[in-house]
Amino acid sequence: MKNRVNPELVQGLDMFQDLDIRPENLPAIREGAAQMRQPTVVDEFLSLTDEIIVGPDSNPLPIRIYGPKSHNESLPALLWIHGGGYILGSIDDNDDLCMRFAKEANCVVVSVDYRLAPEHPYPAPIEDCYTALKWIADHAESLNIDQNRIGVAGASAGGGLTAALTLLARDRQYPSLCFQMPLYPMIDDQNNSPSTNEVKEGFVWNQKTNEAGWKMYLGELYGKDNIPAYAAPARAEDYSHLPYTYTCVGQLDPFRDETLSYVTRLAQDGVDVEFHLYPGAYHGFEGINPDADLSIRATNEYIQAVKNGFERLEKVKS
Repeated sequence: MKNRVNPELVQGLDMFQDLDIRPENLPAIREGAAQMRQPTVVDEFLSLTDEIIVGPDSNPLPIRIYGPKSHNESLPALLWIHGGGYILGSIDDNDDLCMRFAKEANCVVVSVDYRLAPEHPYPAPIEDCYTALKWIADHAESLNIDQNRIGVAGASAGGGLTAALTLLARDRQYPSLCFQMPLYPMIDDQNNSPSTNEVKEGFVWNQKTNEAGWKMYLGELYGKDNIPAYAAPARAEDYSHLPYTYTCVGQLDPFRDETLSYVTRLAQDGVDVEFHLYPGAYHGFEGINPDADLSIRATNEYIQAVKNGFERLEKVKS
């Protein structure tokens, strides 16, 4: 498999150590990731504000708001959901990307620091994300955003939560979403597709780590047949009436086939969808190798997809 990796991405793969993500190891892994994170340099044209809102069961829920320092017109809003297999990651992981969304797509971005498994298994993470999404819509006036132009995006587990959240918002009939961008989403708990069976170890995320992540996220539900679609969106029977969707995946990502199936079923259920498959790319390639040509192209496509998602509605109106 390694001979199929894009040459620009090989060095990053060689530097990435396999994670032993047993529950007892998670505190040390999380701490190590926090120590490696570079400090955020805030763009001079943007503001970055941390807030605590009331989460499910009155728990405190941290969010981070990025936006232009001054804007007279109401802007679109994007909820960003970080990745990490439902068990890792934090609100601090994607500051640079969120600032690019805010600046280049001219929108307000809200990132949510949802609770992680196994300490907080399903449905805590998705309910935290829904609370943040509802908060955005409820505070449209004070945030100076257009309530008709709200989107959701995230990568990996954040992509899985994005896909689940659009289903949840559709079924709860609030808020209305115009766009979703679940990037290489973690959506199928069954972990038995051809691509997961190809990527059994290594490659940043694989069948082994995927099984561990799903076990911790689903808790007592793991291995059962009646997994809710809001936990594992691949289980959904109806994808109709979901918003315009952009998604992508690397060809060497264990999530390749569940993403392909997801895209096919969205299209069959009448959802407008754009999809990119990156040959030679493994899971999270653009974050591990940010300066590679393919990574730059992929990230630029994310920015453009957000712009398209918001501008598309304006074009429809006109």
